[in-house]
Parts: sequence; C-alpha cells; structure tokens
Amino acid sequence: MYAREIDGKVYDFGVSGKLIMNVLVMYDRQTETYWSQLLGEAVEGPLKGTQLEFVPAWFTTWGEWKAQFPATVALEKGSMQGDSYSGYYRDGRAGVIGETHDDDRLDTKDFVVGVEHEGQAVAYAFDVLRNEPVINDVVGELPVLVVFIGEGETGLVYDRRLDSQELTFNGETGELIDNQTGSMWDPWRGVAINGPLEGEILLRVPSTRAFWFGWKDWYPDTGVYRP
Repeated sequence: MYAREIDGKVYDFGVSGKLIMNVLVMYDRQTETYWSQLLGEAVEGPLKGTQLEFVPAWFTTWGEWKAQFPATVALEKGSMQGDSYSGYYRDGRAGVIGETHDDDRLDTKDFVVGVEHEGQAVAYAFDVLRNEPVINDVVGELPVLVVFIGEGETGLVYDRRLDSQELTFNGETGELIDNQTGSMWDPWRGVAINGPLEGEILLRVPSTRAFWFGWKDWYPDTGVYRP
C-alpha cells in the first residue's frame, strides 16, 4: 500500500493493463506516468524515478482483521463467491508471461515474504515460517524481526532496533517476548504491551507477500532464509 500524495499533490491511480515481469503496472491520471506496483516507483513517464511513500498494511483474512479492528468500515464492490484464483494457486504456471530467471531453491508457486533493503533482498518461505514464526535476521545491514501470525498467515517485518538498542525476540511461550528486557509485544502492531518497554513501538519494514517465481525474477540475487 502506498500514499497517493507526492510533493503536496494528491494523485489518482488506475490499472494500466500492462505487466512488468508478471507484476501489475499502475498509472496516474494526472500525468499518465506508469508505476510498478511492487516497487512503488514510477518507471516510465514525466514522474519517472519518483518513489511513493510506503503505508504499512496487512495481508490477512477478514475474520482476523475484524478481530483486531471490530469497528472497521469495509469497501464492498459487488460480491464474489469463493476465490477465483484458487486453481491458479494450485497449478505450476509462472504467471502470464512465464519466468525470466531460473532458480530452483524453492518451488515456483511457493509463497514468500520478501524483504529488500539497500540492494539486498531475502525471501522467507511460508513453509519455513510455519515452523519458525519468529525470526531474527539481518537484511543488508538492517536487523529485522519477521513474525508470521494467524490463520491468514500474515507475515510482518519490523526493524529490531529501538533507539540505540538492538533487540532479539522469541515466541517460545506463544507470546512475542524480547530477550533483552522480557517485555511482551503485540506482533500485529509491533508495540510493547507489558514490561520495561511498555508503549515502545517498532518501525515496520516494507515487505511483500509474493510467489517465489515473481520475487526471484525481480531480485535474482535474493537470499533465501534457512533455519
């Protein structure tokens, strides 16, 4: 998710109908610049090179969202019975236009949480995250916390640094606890809810839920996290 405001001006976006390596391309109606959905960056047109501001969001189920925000307001546009992409998830096709880079470290349609920072990228496979839902890692030089929560398999990534302190976390008790102070944290929001650090908040790190074939095409030098 991205903010629509650029240099104090609000832009309107639409779907261009184009793809770059199987990823949707948006356009803005004010300048007709093309934007990469994955990068949040203008790739062609008057605003080329402009970066949209990342807005933290969750990929989760409606039930889990309502549990966290029971008073939420939802946008409803028509109705849909079931998931029209369920067959696509099961088959072995690599998107509409196929793969551009061969890499068999993971299966084509494996879901990953992808993180990129200053030219370094790491993919965290769902199969690994199901068994290790709390991961302390480093992407480039950025210490990150990856948490995997709920039936909706929501993957969230946080900066583990708090002021001058670098924290590490564990989920051995079923709760998210930092090893340095024993504070308990809300994994959905990255806020300490109990202990010496109560009220402190971790910064969200931009991440992407993606198929392996898509992630490694964009980041062919990506690392793959191993337990």
